[in-house]
Amino acid sequence: MTNAPLSRPQGCTNLKLRQLMRRVAQHYDAEVGKTGLKGTQYSLLSHVVRLGPMRSVDLAAAMKLTPSTLSRNLQPLVASGWISVAPGADARSHLITATEDGQRKRAEAQRHWKVAQLALNQRLGEARVAELHALLDEAMAALEDRIGS
Repeated sequence: MTNAPLSRPQGCTNLKLRQLMRRVAQHYDAEVGKTGLKGTQYSLLSHVVRLGPMRSVDLAAAMKLTPSTLSRNLQPLVASGWISVAPGADARSHLITATEDGQRKRAEAQRHWKVAQLALNQRLGEARVAELHALLDEAMAALEDRIGS
């Protein structure tokens, strides 16, 4: 087997990305899970804490989720008392807010997220992680106008 660069991609990009995503998610879930949150729940809670009270449709857009996916993902956080969903400015909108308990839970989970991130940086190398982030950002931007949310 040679180390010559490939002239064309080999294999299915979707499969490779899904395999990597599963592996990375398992890594974060193992650490963040110590707080009772899944990685996806931590991400959602963090967005709500950082962005402040906002309409569900705006939160879905910021996270690049469909409104139905956001609604489904909010349910366990609301049930745990970490997120509140209140009526918005009109009858069809809802305002999403992190409760005080949610802000504390996010702070607890953030410490575990940092442990996971530093471990990943060490395992892959900080330069490789930075390159990966840049490549992913470029790919997202290139696909943004073609695929949408």
